[in-house]
Amino acid sequence: MNLETAEIIKVGIADMNAAASPKKLRTSGLGSCVGLVLYDHERKNAGMAHIMLPTSDLARNEKFNRYKYADTAFHDLLKQLEKMGSPASRLKAKMAGGAQMFAFKTQNETMRIGPRNIEAVKELLTCHSIPLISSETGGSSGRTIEFDPATSLLTIRTVNLGTSII
Repeated sequence: MNLETAEIIKVGIADMNAAASPKKLRTSGLGSCVGLVLYDHERKNAGMAHIMLPTSDLARNEKFNRYKYADTAFHDLLKQLEKMGSPASRLKAKMAGGAQMFAFKTQNETMRIGPRNIEAVKELLTCHSIPLISSETGGSSGRTIEFDPATSLLTIRTVNLGTSII
């Protein structure tokens, strides 16, 4: 199925969605955010989360968006894929994003949002024994990603750097 005919499921900022082939998942606006894809190559199911912050401990208001944080988005993604017949034991991961979008003169840990997001996602994957098959993270450019559950390929468009497929 080519790009022109496949239905694309959009994942917004601080959002999550899941799809089965032939549908594809896409998110844009990945700066310091991380786009995490969990997929089941056997069943051709996949889920994508657009993660803004590393932990829900940073939540400050009553309108709590679980998809905004690595820890809560990750668990919700696992539950969604399990409902689709893809248990965690069969899942693999790919991710992109986590750029350091602004140069800061301070070494303040709280300003390292991109690297902290990457670390949080990797830690969650390790804790759940989900292999990270490939990633394109860091740098200082924004990205748009699109995942095809049929091929398990993640297409990454990086601002001023072109397109890569992992």
